[in-house]
Amino acid sequence: MYGGGQHRGGTQLGFGPPITPPIIKQLIIANVVVFALQILPATRGMVEYFGLLVPARFWGSQHFWEAFTYMWMHFGAMHILFNMFGLWMFGSPLALAWGEKRFLRYYLTCGVGAGVVIATVPYLVDANTQIPVLGASGAVMAVLLAYSFTWPDRQILLIFPPIPIKAIYLIPLILFIEFAQPYSNVSHAGHLGGVLIGWLYLVREGRTPGAPI
Repeated sequence: MYGGGQHRGGTQLGFGPPITPPIIKQLIIANVVVFALQILPATRGMVEYFGLLVPARFWGSQHFWEAFTYMWMHFGAMHILFNMFGLWMFGSPLALAWGEKRFLRYYLTCGVGAGVVIATVPYLVDANTQIPVLGASGAVMAVLLAYSFTWPDRQILLIFPPIPIKAIYLIPLILFIEFAQPYSNVSHAGHLGGVLIGWLYLVREGRTPGAPI
């Protein structure tokens, strides 16, 4: 995606944010390091046992830490690439506008909150509670939500398809595309959980005027 911003001369188009804050760099590095540990034969089993979020294990064996650890792991190279791209693209301007401490609190809270949603939904809909979930997608979806509420009219030029849309329509578009593909490995509960927790956080915090009540 290409991000468009406003300046005195009109609309400015460019690929990605001009500045990457330290907190975004640190989060990306942490995710890459954990991914490297996942693919190393000597550490993969241990990392996956302690890091994967398995609903039956989360509630049945009280592995509550999994709501935190799952968000640092990924299924493969494309999974981590897309999540880190979204974090960099939309998290960078948000961290610059909010400050790094506020951004980190939001990111971690939404990631953990989405994890609890992921662990709970299978029990509510009588689904398989043994399916493991991992990835930063819930937290990243919350970042996209905060971005769209902070700059709702900012133009985003999609890569596929190459059309411009306003940031406020980004989350609905992503969810529409996601649910239009019934057979996928995407965690719908994780994405919706990130959006839900992000919205509740922003409304309760009361510092983002664009967040609807």
